[in-house]
Amino acid sequence: MSRVRLNGSSALHDGGFAYSATVAPGPLLFTAGISPLTTGGAVDAPGDVVGQTRTCLQNLAVILTEQGASMSDVAKLTIYVAEQLQADLMVAWDSVVEQFGDAVPPAMMMGVTVLPYDEQVVEIEAIAALPA
Repeated sequence: MSRVRLNGSSALHDGGFAYSATVAPGPLLFTAGISPLTTGGAVDAPGDVVGQTRTCLQNLAVILTEQGASMSDVAKLTIYVAEQLQADLMVAWDSVVEQFGDAVPPAMMMGVTVLPYDEQVVEIEAIAALPA
């Protein structure tokens, strides 16, 4: 059972997302930026926001599994998108919602100028509550 409880707000706009997460006492996992890299180190889906978001989330799932956690244990996401259009952030967000369904953790999405690898347009970092 996850130690993460997602919280809405009774006073703020109901945007269909969690405004915060409460985590029961225990260890937390802080990831580095998860890039859309293949096991060979190449950028997957060069220049493709949707494809790279999916790859980043798949890579995040691998990291969580290695630590005994799952996507339901994620308490916070930060999604970086190196594109200039708000629409690109929205398609990345749609891919996050596709992965998490009704249980999207609190998230921060931002457009950035550049990311570390050529043709990389998405990077995701997370905070997760490891199972007790």
